[in-house]
Amino acid sequence: QAGSYVEAMRDPVVYDFKVRYAGLIAQEIQALGTFESVLEVGVGEATTLGFVAGNLPADTACYGFDISWSRVAVAREWLEEIDVQGVQMCTADLSAMPYADDSIDVVYTSHSIEPNGGREKEILSELYRVARHYLVLLEPDYENACEEARARMREHGYCRYLAQAATELGMEVVRHEPFPHSINPMNPTGLTIIRKPPSGTAAPADVYVCPVSRGALVKVDGAYFSPDSLLAYPVIDGIPCLREANAIVCCHLASKGRE
Repeated sequence: QAGSYVEAMRDPVVYDFKVRYAGLIAQEIQALGTFESVLEVGVGEATTLGFVAGNLPADTACYGFDISWSRVAVAREWLEEIDVQGVQMCTADLSAMPYADDSIDVVYTSHSIEPNGGREKEILSELYRVARHYLVLLEPDYENACEEARARMREHGYCRYLAQAATELGMEVVRHEPFPHSINPMNPTGLTIIRKPPSGTAAPADVYVCPVSRGALVKVDGAYFSPDSLLAYPVIDGIPCLREANAIVCCHLASKGRE
């Protein structure tokens, strides 16, 4: 799949849709306030994040991750092509994100929760943990879809009733409505915005943490090392691989000099 989304952007219709779609996402984020950091969950090839970042203030720290190293590598090339700089990306799992609690001002998704029907509460809890102020979810709008589209969503195992799941978890859903820009009428996009109360603590200086221990990571010999879990996560061609599946037990790295 890696490269297919960027290749699709060569179609002017797809390109125009993405520009408008991402522009609306950026508008929704900016309408919520002034923020220092934004994270796209499941960044794919950054065909959405690139234009979101391009519509945000230049000093906004933008982050993204995907489960696939190859897609993140393609994303980096795409961001260079459209002249978007400074986005920090890594590989990671949706259910064990390598970011500290309350570390990213706005966490948003763009159809990345979609294929995880049945895991809505688990995933929402993890996103909420990382978000400092807001979750902005662009996901399948099951509630407002026609019956044919609903049947398709059920068949494909798409997520459903995200706003209801968030409310049941005690989260404050401030908006839940159809998003005005969808490319597929059989998979209409819904907008769900969740506000998180202030934590009362300062944002962490380093957002990355060990996805296993959630302890701090330090750079050692081209890897990210967790003194808590004694696990090392490789950095391949400049891309940190921060999935538990990539971790290597490296007890003796604790005594080596740090970069």
